[in-house]
Amino acid sequence: MKIHSRILSFLKYLSVITGSLIATVPILVVFIASFKSDSEFLDTNALKLPENFLNFKNYITAFIDGRMMIGFINTTLILVISLTGAILIGTMVAYVISRFDFKFKKVILAAFLLATLIPGVTTQVATFQIVESLGLFNTRLAAIILYLGTDIIAIYIFIQFMEGISISLDEAAMLEGASYIRIYGTIILPLVKPAIVTVMIIKGISIYNDFYIPFLYMPKKSLQVVSTSLFKFIGPYGSNWEIISAAIIIAIIPTLIIFLFLQKYIYNGFTAGSVK
Repeated sequence: MKIHSRILSFLKYLSVITGSLIATVPILVVFIASFKSDSEFLDTNALKLPENFLNFKNYITAFIDGRMMIGFINTTLILVISLTGAILIGTMVAYVISRFDFKFKKVILAAFLLATLIPGVTTQVATFQIVESLGLFNTRLAAIILYLGTDIIAIYIFIQFMEGISISLDEAAMLEGASYIRIYGTIILPLVKPAIVTVMIIKGISIYNDFYIPFLYMPKKSLQVVSTSLFKFIGPYGSNWEIISAAIIIAIIPTLIIFLFLQKYIYNGFTAGSVK
């Protein structure tokens, strides 16, 4: 029994260490490369430390020549508007589904699930034609509208949280004369804050990392976002991987900071959202 327990313990720690290395080594390689000169990058192996960790030339080149400030501004604008709209729509839908009984309720949930099973690429031709016909091509509004949709995972998380909120709170508020809108705004929204933060992180990272929609619908240089800013280094800096590495680290920093500040809400959101 002791040998069996030790083997299981060894395998447990081995799997944790292996998973950690798989996740951190690529980031470490990119971080080290971002401080190397062109000759260092070509003549040394990936894990060899650079001669000078205070060499920020690659970061300056990536930030200025890549016009990453414009990318951050556009990304932030699109992200804030899209997340705000998606959370409002998602919580409203979840509130109606969790608190009211009506015909075709299950059909609506099934339709949401069916929509997630359809590959997005199969509808891109029709989507592009609609966006262009509305005059939204090469505008930020094109990306905002496409991101504004709320997926079934977000709705599911909101529903699980709302089902854990006692309906007696709604009844007490209604006895005091509160409308459904007031109940939603003053009772439901504050109590589902962990779920909101969880969805913000999941959907926010998805929007922040998305390349396809900005590249397809916003090709104008003044409308570039962080992901398309990185893509532009494939041209003049296609062989200068140390500059591309610096640009990647710059793009990672905002999401890393946000995650460190909000990680407890993410874990609480997944834990509470998985149990009724």
